[in-house]
Amino acid sequence: MKIILVRHGQAEDETRPDSARQLTEFGQQQAAQTAEYITARYIPDYFLVSPYDRAQQTLAALQSRAPNVPSKIQDNITPSDDARHALVDIANIEAECLVIVCHMSIVANIAGLLIDDYPESFSLGEARVFEMDFVMAGMAREIDRFVPDQPY
Repeated sequence: MKIILVRHGQAEDETRPDSARQLTEFGQQQAAQTAEYITARYIPDYFLVSPYDRAQQTLAALQSRAPNVPSKIQDNITPSDDARHALVDIANIEAECLVIVCHMSIVANIAGLLIDDYPESFSLGEARVFEMDFVMAGMAREIDRFVPDQPY
């Protein structure tokens, strides 16, 4: 199976509650670039997303290219959640190509758990693809990554 971890695109400054921050116009472009990359190379069969607005907006770019893929909001993949607890829930999802849209630092921590390595920061809108026989810490290998345009 494959798990594709995606960090949301660029969001507005923290002028609202963190959960309500919106993608900037540039963040929308990043989400579109990442969605195009993923759907051109992989066949997602399930989307998992954080309840935060900017992650939902990033997922919308994927859903526009893969409208028939089911999706679920997972409450424990927000920025400060525990990656080990999230991975337990992720392991219970039946999918061959699961796309997870969430945030730093949990996205890096989940990636680190999957490959049993130190967490490496994700760029805005970045996607990393992991392959494994089953979901468990240390059982995956990274096979691909994509970084969209960055604001610097």
